[in-house]
Amino acid sequence: MSSDRLIYLPLGGAGEIGMNAYVYGYGAPGKERLILVDLGVTFADMDTSPGVDLIFPDMSWLIERRDQLEAIFITHAHEDHVGAVAQFYDQLGAPVFARAFTANIARRKMTEFGYSEKSVRTVSAWPEVTQAGPFSVGFVPISHSIPESSGMVIDTPAGRVVHSGDFKIDANPVVGEPFDTDLWASLAEPGVKALMCDSTNVFSTHAGRSESTLGPDIEALIAGAKGMVVATTFASNVARVKTLAEAADRAGRSVCLLGRAMRRMIEASVETGVLTGFPKTISPEEVKEVPRENVMLLVTGSQGERRAASAQLAQGKYQGISLKEGDMFLFSSKTIPGNERGVIKIMNQFSEMGVDVVDESSGKYHVSGHANRPDLEALQDLLQPSVVVPMHGEHRHLREHVKLANSKGRQGVLAVNGSMVDLTGTKAQICDYVETGRTYLDGSIKIGAMDGIVRDRIRMALNGHVLVNVILDESNEPLGEPWCETMGLPEEGRSRAPLVDVLEEDLSQFMGRAGRRTMADDEKLEDGLRKVARQSAQTEIGKRPEVTVIISRLIE
Repeated sequence: MSSDRLIYLPLGGAGEIGMNAYVYGYGAPGKERLILVDLGVTFADMDTSPGVDLIFPDMSWLIERRDQLEAIFITHAHEDHVGAVAQFYDQLGAPVFARAFTANIARRKMTEFGYSEKSVRTVSAWPEVTQAGPFSVGFVPISHSIPESSGMVIDTPAGRVVHSGDFKIDANPVVGEPFDTDLWASLAEPGVKALMCDSTNVFSTHAGRSESTLGPDIEALIAGAKGMVVATTFASNVARVKTLAEAADRAGRSVCLLGRAMRRMIEASVETGVLTGFPKTISPEEVKEVPRENVMLLVTGSQGERRAASAQLAQGKYQGISLKEGDMFLFSSKTIPGNERGVIKIMNQFSEMGVDVVDESSGKYHVSGHANRPDLEALQDLLQPSVVVPMHGEHRHLREHVKLANSKGRQGVLAVNGSMVDLTGTKAQICDYVETGRTYLDGSIKIGAMDGIVRDRIRMALNGHVLVNVILDESNEPLGEPWCETMGLPEEGRSRAPLVDVLEEDLSQFMGRAGRRTMADDEKLEDGLRKVARQSAQTEIGKRPEVTVIISRLIE
């Protein structure tokens, strides 16, 4: 009897929405040949990760086993699935496979890092398959909010696994392939051992709506607008961008794309043939030559991103274009949880300008790209998997999805990041736990989430900073008084004296009463000065700031 096993291990995306990275392995325990499905990012925020540019899954476990990694497969071109592929390409050293549109986006990322375009290999849709060690992997078209999304059929010696990727059941997605019920039903013929399934909308009990249903309401909204119209949506939602552009065109408005991501996605869509018949666009310079009532801007920044076109327009001007009273701004997108503050800020800034803001709260101008509960049930019924392992969701989504699978007579397995699932036998079970976490891109350097760098930054942001300087001579006597510099702290405290003066007086008194051993020991002296500075600040301003002590000694 073979001792080989089939395993599944999420390193990101299970227990959170974003940062997707899923490992499959087959072989002897500890020596499995591996493949990776998706390698994405999530985005930082000022509350939990100030100054951080991007957040990646911690790939240490897989990097240590790079010699076992056969290939990387990317399901679609959303940033939370493809955004980190160039960041880890050198460390993982495996070829990357994707369909044409996704490959186009991935290659652009690779070339930015100086890698060859040949590092990404374009593959065709199912029934074409790619051999990767013991795996036979096929890309099965599935509808989502970006072109050429695919679920993955992963055939192994231990049976067939289906990885849904992000999906919805949409018979008319406007751009991209419609959901093919017969095709997906045919995948069940040899039997499906396990389905790894999108869980994002498991709590939405109503049937999902098609992208094509939005056109009439969007057209009516734009046709009734008086001034300039601006709309924002996810740049990757090419179908929505097309619907908005065509509505503008029919209303006699010229279309201008603003924002690098928006232009890049449309270019990639045209280059790969997934987008045809897109209305002619004008440049930002040409916008100024056209009457306002004849212009529509399609802009980036639907999630309140500070540097995107929406935020800059809200602050006054972007590429020479500004909005004014009577114009209209449409959010044709759902605000991702955690981004509400940034979006509301932009809405209020536009309101102060007299711009009419329209959001998706009515349900008229946005539909989700993810499967609602009835769609999840439908996919399970088509595939008839023995096991359902929820992914792409927060813990509450995964847990609810397990309940859904169990209610349909299937084994549901709750596997968060780091949970290794053995799929080999008749019953799936968690067989090991791997340490997982996050990696921050801080400027141009990757740092660990537990390295303390971001934690220190948060503490400085919350409590301010004091720099203490002292100079001692060769006999350990102070040369002059200690002096301080403060950052992020009020100038005066409760005593109504300058805070710096109060700190320096208390530090000077400490040094006056410090013993010889303390004055001769940098570590003891630094610790004492830090405690005095923090205690003094606590008394004066009610905060204990971060303190840096610099001790200089003169040596003959």
